Amino acid sequence: MNVRRSAAVLAATAVIGAATPAVAASPSPSPSVAIPSGLYGSTDPTYDGVWRQSLALLAQDTVGVKPAEKAVNWLTGQQCASGAFAAFRADPAKACDAKLMVDTNSTAAAVQALAALGGHEAEAKKAVTWLKSVQNADGGWGYSPGGASDTNSTSVVVGALVAVGEKPDEVLKGGRSPYDALLRLALPCDGAGAGAFAYQPDKQGKPAANADATAAGVLGTLGEGLAPGAGAKSDPAPCAGPDHPRQAAANAGAYLTQAVAKDGYLKSVLPGATDQPDYGNTADAVVALAAQGGAERARKPLRWLEQNAAAWAKQSGPAAYAQLIFAAHATGTDPRAFGGTDLVAALNATGPTPQATEKTATEKPDDSDKGDSDDGYGTWWTIGVFLVAGIGIGFLISGRRKQQP
Repeated sequence: MNVRRSAAVLAATAVIGAATPAVAASPSPSPSVAIPSGLYGSTDPTYDGVWRQSLALLAQDTVGVKPAEKAVNWLTGQQCASGAFAAFRADPAKACDAKLMVDTNSTAAAVQALAALGGHEAEAKKAVTWLKSVQNADGGWGYSPGGASDTNSTSVVVGALVAVGEKPDEVLKGGRSPYDALLRLALPCDGAGAGAFAYQPDKQGKPAANADATAAGVLGTLGEGLAPGAGAKSDPAPCAGPDHPRQAAANAGAYLTQAVAKDGYLKSVLPGATDQPDYGNTADAVVALAAQGGAERARKPLRWLEQNAAAWAKQSGPAAYAQLIFAAHATGTDPRAFGGTDLVAALNATGPTPQATEKTATEKPDDSDKGDSDDGYGTWWTIGVFLVAGIGIGFLISGRRKQQP
């Protein structure tokens, strides 16, 4: 669950009818703000700066790389006095005000990164306190405070809670926990999409299967963060219930297994992109499948990513490299030899050089990757977010919350 792309992204592209080619290069307008020296990625961070930085730092920590001090300081400097994080603050010296749009996804991702790095307990706990303060009455979270709970946001917050030692089933609002919210978004075992998760109920109040939300929901109901290891080996079991978080995770794992069985990847259903592979969603599915049923469950989509994802990651930048590193980590695959690509060196090359460690001292990153980075989303994703902000659609569905056949 790139985690996760901004909830506004797909809403914008759906409205304006635009779609990004799966790998083809897209226009790269100059950033509207200066790129801070401590930030990973070279394109406009306005809508994803904290998200991509958090994923980059978490991925580096996952593979034993010690991030550059200024990269960590940039992230901690983005935190508001309330504990919340916005997607990006161009002037961290300026106090956060009511006009600044803070969000649960940026905050939860930052918590996971800071908790993993260690030494930032105060910042992480302050952020979690803010997350608890905006918990919805159903036990879940929406992308923005007060927004309707969705599977992706609730799941990434669960990961943040676990990262600081909280027990999600004890984090209650109105007597309901995050797991209660997720179970209400899990589809029953009869009808279309059996066992999957919905992002949110549709306009008629009915849930619809969504592969991206399903991958997120697996990690959420397992009580895992963005970078879990492989779970115990298990085969897909018949759908049941769900009346328990782990049963919901098993059901969702079976749904994802079937979704990638034919082609080895999940498909994008953006307008104009019918049947095109969705690399980010597929990487998330690998992580979810491995966490729920062991590395072998994720073997087919993993192999597809190894053979096909390098160009996508180079175009898309640090968050994409992080997603692939998470997929490698979850399956016990070497991220330094991922289908012929050194994901670690490629990620490091998109930002400040990490501190020298046993694993990184001999790496020679290719600086050309930094110029091609695209914030983990692609330029058109960022344009979509801007358009959504302009037309007031709000945070309806994520760029990786697309229904799958």
